[in-house]
Amino acid sequence: MQTHRAKEITEAPNMIDVTYNGVPIYIQHVDEKNETARIYPLDNPEEEMEVGLRGLQEQ
Repeated sequence: MQTHRAKEITEAPNMIDVTYNGVPIYIQHVDEKNETARIYPLDNPEEEMEVGLRGLQEQ
């Protein structure tokens, strides 16, 4: 996923479906400099992780 699109998703007023490795996730924060995002699976908000934007897929 491109950086600008990931940022648009985090700022969107409604939920946009995004997955990481096939798992539905929520994007908390986008780090433009490092092209990473802080995410967590929708079914497990305690499992936060930092991942590369290239691994994110908009549904």
